[in-house]
Amino acid sequence: MNTSEQLLARLGIRFPVIQAPMAGVATPHLAAAVSNAGGLGSLGIGASSPTQSRQMIEQTRALTAHPFNVNVFCHARPKRDQTRETAWLAYLAPLFAEVEAQPPASLDEIYKTFLEDDETFKLLLELRPAVVSFHFGLPATDRIQALREAGIYTLATATNLHEATLIEQAGVDAIVAQGIEAGGHRGMFVPEATDEGLKTAALIRILAKQTRLPVIAAGGIMDGQDIKAMLDLGAAAAQLGTAFILCPESAANASYRANLKSERAATTRLTSVLSGRPARGIVNEFITFGEASGAPMPAAYPVAYDAAKQLNAAASKLDHHEFAAQWAGQEARRARELPAAQLVLDLAAELAA
Repeated sequence: MNTSEQLLARLGIRFPVIQAPMAGVATPHLAAAVSNAGGLGSLGIGASSPTQSRQMIEQTRALTAHPFNVNVFCHARPKRDQTRETAWLAYLAPLFAEVEAQPPASLDEIYKTFLEDDETFKLLLELRPAVVSFHFGLPATDRIQALREAGIYTLATATNLHEATLIEQAGVDAIVAQGIEAGGHRGMFVPEATDEGLKTAALIRILAKQTRLPVIAAGGIMDGQDIKAMLDLGAAAAQLGTAFILCPESAANASYRANLKSERAATTRLTSVLSGRPARGIVNEFITFGEASGAPMPAAYPVAYDAAKQLNAAASKLDHHEFAAQWAGQEARRARELPAAQLVLDLAAELAA
């Protein structure tokens, strides 16, 4: 068997198609539909409490008997800087005023990193999803080993060879190679580090030669021809995120869907202003304002995200959606509005053609 066939056999899936976790967008219904159709569905629980995570995993289990992936955030805790946070809130004050709201007096660290989340770690060992994936870094090696000993297959995101090497050394089973085209957050271990910005194809070529682990391509992949191109370069499978946002099973709201189906989907940007970490999304008023000349540095991740989410919540009450994080990759305009199961089958047919 080749690398792709070996990965499919190990994961117990029919097609080399993995639906990206997309915290806040992926749902149990989406993950289950993808898994039932022969791909690997995914849940993103990095923004969820342990109670919410349990509910999501158990709901997915009730909808599918097939394997699915559960993704966690492994970011370093932010270095809190009151001066920086105050300056960022002051800069955003005109946007809050635009939606008849007051900026918060302070910001919170809204997501707990898996690096310190004992409760979620114990939950994963208890529920034992088939796959657990790591984004933004790696947990301690003893946690990785414990998950693997529980029969869980592990994945971790790399944006360059150095990160891939750390993943391999840590004992993770496979690498998700995230190219610069990808929507959502860059999986960089150190967001302040210089980002070479490797395209997916270039990164696959490098990792397929330099690592022994299976490599999963992610970024700019929208159809079966794209998947085939990545497999031909040495990838064992492909992970697609933006391609699944228009599926009825996703949690994307009406504004997000409308923009993804419009000309606006052709203009995405990698920015740190929404969350405090580099992430690619559809350009909107918030991104333009946050990146304007003279703008201060946003607060650190995920503290900056607290400000953006509070602003968007106030704006949404007025049916104003220009402050939302609408993550999307560079090929977003090629997204198809199909039920998730049909999309998986179409991707498989295109791959086989």
